[in-house]
Amino acid sequence: MKRRLYFLLPDVASATRTADDLLLARVEDRHMHCLARRGTDLGELHEASYLLKTDLMRGAAIGLVLGALGGMILGYMIVNHPPDGTHPGLAAAVLATLFGVVLGVWMGSMAATAVPNSRLRQFDDKLARGQVLMVVDVPYEKVDRIREIVAARHPEVLATLQETRYPAFP
Repeated sequence: MKRRLYFLLPDVASATRTADDLLLARVEDRHMHCLARRGTDLGELHEASYLLKTDLMRGAAIGLVLGALGGMILGYMIVNHPPDGTHPGLAAAVLATLFGVVLGVWMGSMAATAVPNSRLRQFDDKLARGQVLMVVDVPYEKVDRIREIVAARHPEVLATLQETRYPAFP
């Protein structure tokens, strides 16, 4: 299981030095992502993925719940109030629920791709001023060690945060 750590750095040069130190601490390059103001050249640093920048996962989850609920209601209506001359069974309700789930996930994720990540909203002002947010996914047992390394070698780090609501998968 991994945890997601957030480090707010003053500029790209500081983020590059921090990434180099994290590489020496055996954090894989693919687990470090940076987010900065649009148009900022990050150099060799990895830009944050689309999943991290948007609320795609949250939108898909909301769509899943609402789609399942809508599909169940449709399935209930089909079974208990069938069209004339038909005798739908339980399979029709299950198919309606599955259709609702698929449609809900698709529509929810499509709508959420236009919305910035709500978990990163607290960093918007700082990113607009030119600072860089580094997101690092590390194994749970290395969290304290990584924080110590960053604090000892990079006093310019302005804020740190640990995501505890969900594990960060590679």
